[in-house]
Amino acid sequence: MTLQLPPPALNGVPYPALFVRAVLRVLGNEGGYVNLTADPGGATAFGISQRDYPDLDIGKLTRDGAIAIYFKDFWETGRYAELPESIAIKLFDLSINMGPSNATRCLQRALRGCASPTVEDGRLGDETIIAATRAYAPSLLAALRSEAAGYYRAAAEPAGKGADGKSEFLQGWLRRAYQ
Repeated sequence: MTLQLPPPALNGVPYPALFVRAVLRVLGNEGGYVNLTADPGGATAFGISQRDYPDLDIGKLTRDGAIAIYFKDFWETGRYAELPESIAIKLFDLSINMGPSNATRCLQRALRGCASPTVEDGRLGDETIIAATRAYAPSLLAALRSEAAGYYRAAAEPAGKGADGKSEFLQGWLRRAYQ
């Protein structure tokens, strides 16, 4: 499957090159429209869920519309562009799937694993960004992948006796974690 580049601009403003690389990763992982009964987000298109956008007709959401949402509601509100490229792309992708706070906690644990004492608060703030830029990116990326896999394994565990948890999603989540 060949991924097309996103449209060159949103409201006449060109998308940053790093965002383009990051959103192509997300789109490759998310695919198009799905409506799985086991997904608490309900219907999703390109990773945009009905739960998070209740006033949006998810069934009619276009790829370009999803890209515009990712740029406006995630990229511009996050600080991904301040991170090393490989970490920015990985963290953005994880943020779309597990939420920005959970993804940032994974990054903060990974930083501690790379001997960068960092507070685990789920915020992509100055301290976390500085620590990430100072860390050796290949080691940090490996640690981030491992932390994401641990998060996904915990999320797939049964919530209680007789509960199935989200085990049906685990293999896809682990592929995403180690990508």
